[in-house]
Amino acid sequence: MEFLSSLVGKVVAFIYELTRALGEPSYGLAIIIMTILIKIILYPLTKRQIASTKAMTRIQPRMKELQMRYRDDKMKLNEELSKLYKKEGVNPLAGCLPLIIQMPIMIGIFYGIRDFNYEGPANFLWMSSIGDPDPYYILPILSALTTFIQSKQTMPPSDNPSGKIMLYFMPLFIGYISLKFPAGLVLYWVVMNIMQIAQQFFMDRAGKKN
Repeated sequence: MEFLSSLVGKVVAFIYELTRALGEPSYGLAIIIMTILIKIILYPLTKRQIASTKAMTRIQPRMKELQMRYRDDKMKLNEELSKLYKKEGVNPLAGCLPLIIQMPIMIGIFYGIRDFNYEGPANFLWMSSIGDPDPYYILPILSALTTFIQSKQTMPPSDNPSGKIMLYFMPLFIGYISLKFPAGLVLYWVVMNIMQIAQQFFMDRAGKKN
């Protein structure tokens, strides 16, 4: 993990040098560019994960029906579920591998930006330094809002109360902890959420056309 976080720091510093060569030195812009590039590189994994989640959501009613029918016969239930997966061309584990691959990368990015040592001016937009928390709470609010939109966008329709609680609790929690995080890290989170929302939107749109 230390290697990944160190690599992230080097990438941010490299992109910052590029912005300085162009006459607009900005760590904030460097973080935005890096985040966009990472999301583009990871898009195939994201696409596969989203497709798997949507497929599982599609067959969820039939899975519940089987679970009710064979609730007293676990062996028969597993057999019928396997038949359902095969018939629908769904692999319940297909969404796990992309997530497993992405998690260490995302954690490395988190630590890399959180612990980044800003050399030179680190001002960005309304902030005097993105190495410090946002003094006006704009980024924490955006982090909560974009997290909510992303969760709402990906969460399957359900009457489960715990799912609805998490839909509202998680954005509030993210917004709260963002109050104390360096603004550069929260900026990364907001841009990543916006990219994820855009990718999900265009995938859903393409799915409706098909």
